[in-house]
Amino acid sequence: MLTPIIDLLGEDRLSWLGGLLVGGLFGFFAQRSRFCLRAAAVEFSRGEGGPRLAVWLLTFAAALVGTQGLVALGWLDVSEARQLAQQGSISGALLGGVMFGCGMILARGCASRLLVLSANGNLRALLSGLVFAVTAQASYRGLLSPAREWVTNLWLVDGGPSRDIMAMFGAGTPEKLAFGAVWLIAGLSFAFRSRLPRRLILAALAAGTAVVAGWLFTYQLSQASFAPVTLKSLTFSGPSAELLMLVLNSAQLRLGFDLGIVPGVFLGSFLAAAHAHELKLEGFSDGLGMRRYLLGAVLMGFGAMLAGGCAVGAGVTGASVFALTAWLVLGGMWLGAGLTDLLVDRAGMPQQTTSLPAASR
Repeated sequence: MLTPIIDLLGEDRLSWLGGLLVGGLFGFFAQRSRFCLRAAAVEFSRGEGGPRLAVWLLTFAAALVGTQGLVALGWLDVSEARQLAQQGSISGALLGGVMFGCGMILARGCASRLLVLSANGNLRALLSGLVFAVTAQASYRGLLSPAREWVTNLWLVDGGPSRDIMAMFGAGTPEKLAFGAVWLIAGLSFAFRSRLPRRLILAALAAGTAVVAGWLFTYQLSQASFAPVTLKSLTFSGPSAELLMLVLNSAQLRLGFDLGIVPGVFLGSFLAAAHAHELKLEGFSDGLGMRRYLLGAVLMGFGAMLAGGCAVGAGVTGASVFALTAWLVLGGMWLGAGLTDLLVDRAGMPQQTTSLPAASR
């Protein structure tokens, strides 16, 4: 199916274009739905179970059901995905997830949310996103890489069936689909209880579908390409760090799927905000707030590299293929977020509204 397009554009350009389109799809609908793991975790930890939690559950469930539905139809094989095929780290997943969860509360948004808000004119999110990318790169190949490697090597798990959390219980694709359906029902239940507008329900489902589209595109490209193509979908820690280093150190960009994700999300979010007349410049109100954002960005950058992904890369994309480490990361994020909200925000710092019409800061 992709062979004629490969002949026309070349594999690298097509891969980049796919990342741009998938990222644009996610950015547009993440902006419209206000998809945000931080806001969902805050609602959950406070026992509210409101619209933010409903949006996250719907996006998460759409990614799970859509991905496993393609697997069931024989249109997708995720066995060679990095999250399943390669060696993983239990220790990195646990500690990295908790650190990321703490950081996203302090920065008032995960990596993907910061990128979405940056495109809307939020300068706090833009600076925090840049610090996140710098820290992620330092953790991957720079000053912080020895610490990351030490924590990662404390508890390793081999690739293959041992990284598939459902395979550990003898479950296959039908059970994965049924499990995803449970999450979907939960999301719809919270949505109806919160009287979430239909347009936001559809936008949340569409944001999750972007993850499915990423898996399908890279799989189809790998089947049509003569060169090896890595099976992947949406993530933000690695692509953000890679794009930053290419801009700083390379006169010629090396096109690929990851390189299209970040500008795609930015463009999609910008177009969504412009259409809704929500473009607005925002900055820091005081030094204390700035320190909070930057500390959160550093924790997220190091935590994401420990965990092998961010709130979307591990928490949605990795979870959609039922990678053991991704589910551990996701649990750590919710735990770290809940504890930080309890100890920091609910202990006396100014709290943010979670009303859905206003953009999350």
